Amino acid sequence: MKHKDYYSDGYIFDLSQKLRSVMPDFDEKSFTHSLIGQLDDKELLTRLDFIVDAMEKTMTCDYEENIKAFFNILGPELEQPEGMFQLGWWLWPVGRYVERHGNEDWRLSLSFLKELTKRFTGEFAIRPLLREHPQEVMDELIKWTLDDNVHVRRLASEGVRTRLPWAKKLSAALDEFERYTAILTNLKDDPERFVQKSVGNNLNDLYKDAPEKADLIISQWKNSGHSKAQDWIIKHGRRNQRCLPPCLPKSPSS
Repeated sequence: MKHKDYYSDGYIFDLSQKLRSVMPDFDEKSFTHSLIGQLDDKELLTRLDFIVDAMEKTMTCDYEENIKAFFNILGPELEQPEGMFQLGWWLWPVGRYVERHGNEDWRLSLSFLKELTKRFTGEFAIRPLLREHPQEVMDELIKWTLDDNVHVRRLASEGVRTRLPWAKKLSAALDEFERYTAILTNLKDDPERFVQKSVGNNLNDLYKDAPEKADLIISQWKNSGHSKAQDWIIKHGRRNQRCLPPCLPKSPSS
């Protein structure tokens, strides 16, 4: 099944019941009526936007109250590192709503995303917060790198990628390079491959935008020892580099 097909009429009925359970004034009838039969010809992101449009029209409370209600429908935390990509799809429109409105109360949004990511990724929703409040949000993400929960640690890295797929380019890594380096450095020896892959992807992105900065981070790591996790991250981060530094010049006879 394609990702877009998850957001079907059946999903709309299920989501409407979840929202109604935590929002007494939620207009369940109008929500379902506006979406049933309207999504079949839409692609994934368009379906998500249609759902969020309907949420905005039928949730009567302000942003703060809506987020407080969302806390109550999250359900249990995932037990496995990558479970979000099997079990958490139903929460994407909730994350999409935060992506649109999160800066109305960025501190509350950040607190919610820390819980959301334990069930489904918050990597898209956190990026508008980073654009508006890069220093404050990255300071919090540095703390998240030390969290016991693998999903929280992974979001600390994944959220700051410069070239996250399906997302607008983000400059926070370059604008707040010291903080960005602290995030990646705290995770360079992480035991979970799920986190290692995200850190490696960060380096791979950075090589496309500022390769000298990617090399600087790696050189700093190497000066402070290495681990198997770090070696894997560096290899993954450099996977698209044709010539790894130091690059040897061609001989005159070649």
